[in-house]
Amino acid sequence: MTQTAPRPGPKTRLPGQFHLLWSASLIATLGDGVLLAALPLMAKSLSDDPQLIAGVATAGTVPWLLALVAGVVVDRHDRRLLMNGAQLVQMALVALIAVIVTTGLTELWMLYLLAFGIGAAEVLFTASSQAFVPTVVGREHLEAANGRLITTQTVSKQFLGPPIGGALFAFAVPLPFWLNAVTFGVSVLLISRMRRVGPPVGDGRRSMAHEIGEGLRWLVRHRLPRVLTLSAGAGNFCEWMALSVLVLFSSQVLHLGDQGFGLLLGAMAIGGVIGGLLSGRVVRWFGARQVAIGAQVVCPVAWIAIGTVGRDPVTVVLLFTAFSIAISLWSVVALSARQRLIPDSLMGRVTSASRMLTFGAIPLGALCGGFIAKEFGLIAPWIVGGVLSALVTLATMPAMLRWEEEG
Repeated sequence: MTQTAPRPGPKTRLPGQFHLLWSASLIATLGDGVLLAALPLMAKSLSDDPQLIAGVATAGTVPWLLALVAGVVVDRHDRRLLMNGAQLVQMALVALIAVIVTTGLTELWMLYLLAFGIGAAEVLFTASSQAFVPTVVGREHLEAANGRLITTQTVSKQFLGPPIGGALFAFAVPLPFWLNAVTFGVSVLLISRMRRVGPPVGDGRRSMAHEIGEGLRWLVRHRLPRVLTLSAGAGNFCEWMALSVLVLFSSQVLHLGDQGFGLLLGAMAIGGVIGGLLSGRVVRWFGARQVAIGAQVVCPVAWIAIGTVGRDPVTVVLLFTAFSIAISLWSVVALSARQRLIPDSLMGRVTSASRMLTFGAIPLGALCGGFIAKEFGLIAPWIVGGVLSALVTLATMPAMLRWEEEG
């Protein structure tokens, strides 16, 4: 069987169930974007140590190492209820930290716990929602649905949310945390309106270890999902070397204030919006393999360029726009390919295994980035990450060139 994406028409009608999920994603990720700016700014107000600040990003991404367990849970239970429960937990955690920040009792270790708790709930929510999408829209409309979700998440989490978060933090420190709690609450209400789609497909009589093994074996045996997973994991490791200390790069290299940091994050998301909006057409024009290879080439070039010439906000935004276009296109192509190939009965486990390897690399990259920045300066993580990413691209290129052989 040749692995090619179907060619949907220009007007793809998606069902109402998907629109509820899309609306919940829009409002929840807006709050995530607010927190994306507020959390590192809060950490910077408590410490200027690059390793300690990178530790917040590490704490938020460590839960992806537990994704295998989440995958079994997703394949055993109602995915809609799991999404709702995960967002309820996130709402409670953010509301708690909002109270603490309001009382002026915040300490750095509290931000670590908040980031870890929100990250753990996000692992469950993401695994549930990605397994939910194919059952709602059908596999013939995956590019359209994923493109719309990724565009929405980019607009709300990276384009709109961070400037709002930076502005609210500059005005009154507790406000972004209260807003994030409200957005999670609205998302919970929207998800509650969704109906259950199909029965749980897992078998609770088997051991969790057996079911985890099924998902891992499927991923190992299928070349294309395996290569996409390893490439994305290596890319995340390289990229988060720099992103984990971006708040310090913004203030000490680009000389931006707290509100400027939020605006920088928002401006950087422009490429993600463009890539998400054009993803369906670009895949139809060039093919999934060509889009994936092009994205893999652009990413390390952009990272090395930021490290060598990125000394002002305009240059950094332009380079990051090219990077984020590539990442957005890659995300749509890779996610759609996995969802199309994975059987529904294994969707939660294989998706979670893939994301454990992909996102589990982020805390390791953040730790390395904090160490490199402390020892060699805030420019070094961009250069090191870009060079390593280029080596990964070269190493995986032979496998990517054989994309069409996947069966």
